[in-house]
Amino acid sequence: MAPVRKVALLTAGGLAPCLSSAVGGLIQRYTELAPDVEIIAYRGGYAGLLQGDSIVVTDEVRAKAHLLHGFGGSPINNSRVKLTNIKDCVKRGLVKEGEDPQKVAADQLVKDGVDVLHTIGGDDTNTAAADLAAFLATNNYPLTVVGLPKTIDNDIIPIAQSLGAWTAAEQGAVFFTNVVSEHSSNPRMLVIHEVMGRHCGWLTAATAQAYRQMLDDREWLDAFGVPRMRRDIHAVYVPELNIDINAEADRLRTIMDEHGNVNIFLSEGAGIDSIVAEMESRGEEVPRDPFGHVKIDLINPGAWFGKQFAPMIGAEKVLVQKSGYFARSAAANAADIELIRECVEVAVDAAMAGTPGLVGHDEEQGNALRAIEFERIKGGKAFNTEQEWFGSLLEGIGQPKGSAAHH
Repeated sequence: MAPVRKVALLTAGGLAPCLSSAVGGLIQRYTELAPDVEIIAYRGGYAGLLQGDSIVVTDEVRAKAHLLHGFGGSPINNSRVKLTNIKDCVKRGLVKEGEDPQKVAADQLVKDGVDVLHTIGGDDTNTAAADLAAFLATNNYPLTVVGLPKTIDNDIIPIAQSLGAWTAAEQGAVFFTNVVSEHSSNPRMLVIHEVMGRHCGWLTAATAQAYRQMLDDREWLDAFGVPRMRRDIHAVYVPELNIDINAEADRLRTIMDEHGNVNIFLSEGAGIDSIVAEMESRGEEVPRDPFGHVKIDLINPGAWFGKQFAPMIGAEKVLVQKSGYFARSAAANAADIELIRECVEVAVDAAMAGTPGLVGHDEEQGNALRAIEFERIKGGKAFNTEQEWFGSLLEGIGQPKGSAAHH
């Protein structure tokens, strides 16, 4: 194969605590292995690629790329653009009427002389990358696409662990350590912590586990208003499990009567089908993004659950707090930085060898860290609720497994 002379980077989709670190890691790795390779970055994800909006990674940036590990967000900005959604791309002024966004993107890459495109994003970003890679191959464009898996939902098939998800769980737990104190602001308080996770409950469960580990490390003053029970989690609801609202209401009513408050960790995707059905039955339009996903931030699942539970458990006040933007905007923690480093090394090796794919631990091939074939990449991986640690979590908070059956 021809030698790699020019590499392009882009980040896309929602934020995750790995974007800056992954960009920094790629710049560092190329500087170490192949300092003569030119690096550019498209600003604003696929929107920047379509518009030819790129910046050059200078020697100064290369020398200071390690600083990016300490920041959240993306230094080159994100957008939500689906290259195969021609109508949306035209509407947003990214391509002209009659143009094929994939061809526009491919032509821009060729015009810029790019040999390797690194995409850093979730299932939507990388399925878009897969579509683009297939288009390039079909039309004989000489370019290799190598992706890195970013999603705090940890729901990419067959990726064992997505970059940034560990940090997001840790930060969601930090968020709730403050929010939980609101239970003392009003008698009979229902506090709902809404956690991101459209289809997958992993982040909600991992956030709950991280939070309870923080509780384990504290000393309590039961005799003067600071018992663990009032700050503990009393229910964890994820999309993979049905919720028997009546049975749960009876259980939570007992906790409310005895302790004066109830704290729920709720995955934003839990119960979303019921909420959408209710909206559609009223003739309301369900807001959706360019990928066809329900705009959950406009649906407000936490408020819906609060409305259901409040009268049933006798709550005088309901507080819904969402940790999503707080958690996803954090800088990567030590565990994620190490995972990013491992993935970046494989990504650069794959790029130099001309091997396309999404880099991660392949669950379908013994968790080998490799460039996974794009055609095998899918979103919507369900959280495995049969894992021992999750069962222990539910047991620890007194939530019966029998009250939540698989869909």
